[in-house]
Amino acid sequence: MKAKFKIQNIFKGDAAIWFIFFVLSVISLISVFSSIGLYAIADNHTTPMHLFVKHAAFVAASYVAIIAITPLKTNLLYKLANWVFLFSGVLVFLALMQHTRWIGILGIRFQPSEVVKLGITLFMARMLQNHRDELDSPKFFGFLLAVTALVAIAIFPENFSTAALIFLACLFAMLFAGVNLRNWLYAFGAIAVIGLLMLLFFYKFGDSLEAFRSSTWSHRIEAWLHPIDPSAPNPQLTQEAMAKMAIASGGFWGHGIGNTVHARLMTQAHNDFIFAIIIEELGAVGGIIIFALYTVFFRRCIKIVKKCRDLFSATIVAGFGTIIYFQALVNMSVAVGLLPVTGQTLPFVSYGGTAYLILSCGIGMIQCVAYNIKKQEKNDETEEYTE
Repeated sequence: MKAKFKIQNIFKGDAAIWFIFFVLSVISLISVFSSIGLYAIADNHTTPMHLFVKHAAFVAASYVAIIAITPLKTNLLYKLANWVFLFSGVLVFLALMQHTRWIGILGIRFQPSEVVKLGITLFMARMLQNHRDELDSPKFFGFLLAVTALVAIAIFPENFSTAALIFLACLFAMLFAGVNLRNWLYAFGAIAVIGLLMLLFFYKFGDSLEAFRSSTWSHRIEAWLHPIDPSAPNPQLTQEAMAKMAIASGGFWGHGIGNTVHARLMTQAHNDFIFAIIIEELGAVGGIIIFALYTVFFRRCIKIVKKCRDLFSATIVAGFGTIIYFQALVNMSVAVGLLPVTGQTLPFVSYGGTAYLILSCGIGMIQCVAYNIKKQEKNDETEEYTE
């Protein structure tokens, strides 16, 4: 007798996370189709439909990646952790030597900093599992901070925002794993002060340094502190200024799907500023829904962390969950003007590429942990019943 098909046999893991990912990917397809026109024609010299199909292919590949990773045993991820970390480190080193954010392998271009999100999270999870009896040790905590800092410093010259995001995500993953709270608070306070001083330094001296991308950072902070007034005579409208205009235009209910005006004038409407276009079309209601989806996703991750029986699994979920949630918060904050432009995309909504696929692998590992927890709980129930 043939077994009946069950959707749970394909979409394993946490059902709520699957639902959120599905909704975000649908929103992504609609929003990218609506906003990619100018970028396709002006920057890529191709048609919007061509790039939309390419995006849809990456979205489809992300589902395949998650479905393939979910049934794996967490023990396999543990064995691969150091190798993934080493591979990501080599890629970052190559990019650093070439003074670029992008490298190409076999015709595929990607940012090594995205691969590091996988590598550093897996490495951190393995280290915490191996040294679970040393969580109160300042020496061990200092070692973890040093490794994370070295990775961030390697990324920093070409991608400041991603370096900061990875460092903060790792720091919060350590907190969820149970490192000494006092040590953590001291470190967090020191890092916050250093970060603010660095921003002030690059704002004041970025143009004169001519090092790394300091001039870009300086101009972005300047534009954030002194935004352009769109009503002024002959204003030089920037991407962030048009994003604010799109949000203001959207109001509470928006103009409806496909009725964007500002996306026709922005080259990054499909990417860095897609949240602004969503609000223009769907209003503040659409923005609130997007924010709520990411927040529920993060809460689900915390719930999974609490069910984990080992630090390796807990750190994987805490690490990837924090990276995705923080990146979403940064992107949305930039769109509404709360932060200067960072270049961070909106996870699973912005135009897809290798970054979309790599973050999807992170979702796959979260689902892998959730799936293995469900199997453990089912086995426990069976054992109780047979006793």
